[in-house]
Amino acid sequence: MYPKSSGMLPWLGGQRLTPRLMRWFLGIRVLVISLFLGGAILFQIRGDVEQQWFVLRYLYVLVAASYLQALISLVLVKNIGPMRWLAQAQIVWDLVFATLLIYLTGGIESVFSSFYILIILCSVLLLSRRDVLLVASAAAILYGSLINLQYYRHLPTLTGVAIPMDIDGAQVLYTLFINVFAFLVVGVLGGLLVSRLRHSEDVRQQIEIDYEELERLNQAILANITSGLLIVDRQLRIRSLNAAAEEMLGGRFQELYNANVSQFFPDQGLMVEDQFQVIARGEGRLVDYSGHSRPVGYNTSILTDPARQVDGLLITFQDLTHLKEMEERLKRNDRLAAVGQLAAGLAHEIRNPLASISGSVQLLRENDALTSEDRHLMNIVIKEADRLNDLLKEFLLFARPSRPEKEWFKAAELVHELADLCAGDGRFAAVKIERSCPPDALLYGDRRQLRQALWNLLINAAEAMPTGGQLVFEYSPSTGDLSVADSGPGVPPELRQKIYDPFFTTKDHGTGLGLATVHTIVEAHDGTLELHSSPQGGAKFVIHLPADAEKVYAGKAETETSC
Repeated sequence: MYPKSSGMLPWLGGQRLTPRLMRWFLGIRVLVISLFLGGAILFQIRGDVEQQWFVLRYLYVLVAASYLQALISLVLVKNIGPMRWLAQAQIVWDLVFATLLIYLTGGIESVFSSFYILIILCSVLLLSRRDVLLVASAAAILYGSLINLQYYRHLPTLTGVAIPMDIDGAQVLYTLFINVFAFLVVGVLGGLLVSRLRHSEDVRQQIEIDYEELERLNQAILANITSGLLIVDRQLRIRSLNAAAEEMLGGRFQELYNANVSQFFPDQGLMVEDQFQVIARGEGRLVDYSGHSRPVGYNTSILTDPARQVDGLLITFQDLTHLKEMEERLKRNDRLAAVGQLAAGLAHEIRNPLASISGSVQLLRENDALTSEDRHLMNIVIKEADRLNDLLKEFLLFARPSRPEKEWFKAAELVHELADLCAGDGRFAAVKIERSCPPDALLYGDRRQLRQALWNLLINAAEAMPTGGQLVFEYSPSTGDLSVADSGPGVPPELRQKIYDPFFTTKDHGTGLGLATVHTIVEAHDGTLELHSSPQGGAKFVIHLPADAEKVYAGKAETETSC
């Protein structure tokens, strides 16, 4: 799942060979060479400068060659990058340089034999385990060859360089043993160190990659989870929260950090007698930063530190507003279904004798022997019987609505028809009506039932403004919304869950079936009926009809025109 070191850029000695690492190596290398050559030059000029002039000249050449080689290496690193062969070339040059330095400073008597150890250690940082062993072996071979040539007097001499040839065999054996053993030990240990470094680096990188992936996954989960998460300390102060919690609490992290969680969960007992309470599937009210309240469900879990001591409390909570609204709708539908089943039979039982009463009274009214007062009373009976019959018709429409016969029709025609009805109704005399919809917009539904639902909403709006006001009637084909908004007093919050109940009314002469019938018709169309606050200051009822993939309307202009 994750990339391994063998598939990356070259890995040498447990360190990634980068331009920065190579530049550091070359810089330190130049510094070390300068110190060694400076020490050698000072060592040579302790005596007679004239006698040591040739040696100094050779050392100066080595200094110049070393600086030139370092400059060339820097240019190569800059232009072609830190290649493996370039690091190997540096080590080879250093081995040659150390051999020449020891040769110029007396061979077996040189104090710079330890320079090989520094080269081997540098190879540990740059090369592989095999290469480190090769470098240690090369150092032992070069140094051993130099000392053996010096012992057997086969070492060539340069002009002005005095190399002692009369050396004791025991001294040679001792020097070779000590130095070669040191080179090989450093090489072997360095090779082991290379393997350990590589393994440790691979493990570290794997852990780092795993941690980064886990961190990204954790951040993604916290950022996208819809539940709010809060971590509080023992003083119930907020220490951490996710984006969903910020949204529900109504503030940013800087505003909510260190705030007391009790101000947002005032009724929840998160701590009792200085002990955190573990709560599963709790319900309560959440008061956000601006003071608005909403229902939430929440769980709590205790957080502990590595020593298993209580460190804080994790609160997970969800907004239950939509769930509660759904529960209310289901309860309302259950009530309406029960009332409808009872009322359907009762309405039929009332309607039949009512028709008999009305017919009988009409026959009695034809009697010429009736006085005017009796005839007036009979007219009242017939009028009230007709009113009861109309009420039964409306009640039957609510209790047992017919299946919608959906069809495509122009919304503007329905709006014009309702506008004509409003113009002829005295309840709309002081009401200013604004209508808005695209002229060629199409509406899909039962025209007769939608006309009845909208007419009920228009009447409710007009009766909410007995002294006059503004009424806005709109249709938005892009969203499928039909809305009626008024400038009346609106619906109090405590009544919003009751207004769809049958026979519930706040009017003196209302039946309480208007909004219940609207709700029934909208549900038969698989739509929703929502109540909002109107921009005009009153109530706004929105009928949302389901979107249809085949829905096409000709009104393509963005600006809605008056119907």
